[in-house]
Amino acid sequence: MPRPCSIPEPPGGHPRARWTADGVVTAPGFREAYRQFAAGGWPALGAEPQFGGQRVPRVLVSAVGEFWGSACLAFKLGPMLTHGAVHALELCGSAAQKQQYLPRMVSGEWTGTMVLTEAQAGSDLGQVRTRAVADGGYYRLFGQKIFITWGDHDLTANTLHMVLGRIEGAPPGVKGISLFIVPKVLVNADGSLGARNDVRCLSIERKLGIHASPTCVLAFGERNGAVGDLVGEPGRGLEYMFVMMNSARLSVGSEGYAVGERAFAARDAVGAHARAGQAAGRGRRRPGADHQSPRREAHAAHDEVADRGLACPHPLWCLAV
Repeated sequence: MPRPCSIPEPPGGHPRARWTADGVVTAPGFREAYRQFAAGGWPALGAEPQFGGQRVPRVLVSAVGEFWGSACLAFKLGPMLTHGAVHALELCGSAAQKQQYLPRMVSGEWTGTMVLTEAQAGSDLGQVRTRAVADGGYYRLFGQKIFITWGDHDLTANTLHMVLGRIEGAPPGVKGISLFIVPKVLVNADGSLGARNDVRCLSIERKLGIHASPTCVLAFGERNGAVGDLVGEPGRGLEYMFVMMNSARLSVGSEGYAVGERAFAARDAVGAHARAGQAAGRGRRRPGADHQSPRREAHAAHDEVADRGLACPHPLWCLAV
């Protein structure tokens, strides 16, 4: 069974991921937290046993993911995307791809990303322009992607990018989109790591929150093309990617509940601290939560969070343990 690990406190507006010319440096404490996370076996939840996974029900995976989101949402987003990439490869990858990539991803040794969006192609993925040029048994990709969550980091030795691209000569629109595995570091036939692939993080997006989660602009093929491995059949990339997208949607859907629960826990902690100070004679003012109107509003917000959580099966499981 997985062992507990210490996830760092939400870094707020101070510690954050940092871009450098040599790659993204994660927030302080994240590397040690991820080491404990992987050593505890948490990336294996829900994965196939033949690749080192622990095939538990999805309801349990979702419940555990909610705990991670409450502990530190910025940290949780990386493993969440890796889980989706693992699921997509389990269903759509070839036997050789599964054998080469999944054991390292399931163990947490490597991570995965979801690479869709381009500057001119947001929700309309039919406008994707990333090119894929055949080169023997592989393809070389050329293009730029934006809004790639955990697109680069220093937690693991390798990252597998699940990239939507268009093979030269493919029809326009979504029917011409294919899915490719593009590793940050090329993988040799024996599974060892080889040369750095032609993939580079150009920058980290500036955001209103979750600053410790690096949201990257990625360039593929600035030199000779980023080497990629085609997943499944040409032209079915969006279909395959939806496996990963739906996994992420389910996880993201629980994040509002997770963050709301974290907020109420923080409120209770602040209220307890204020009451302790009052009891010790350090002040005469009543904490805000003891006033009728703030208390009523807080209870109403708490009920709304609980109601939204109960609309999904996994929060109900959380409330029972």
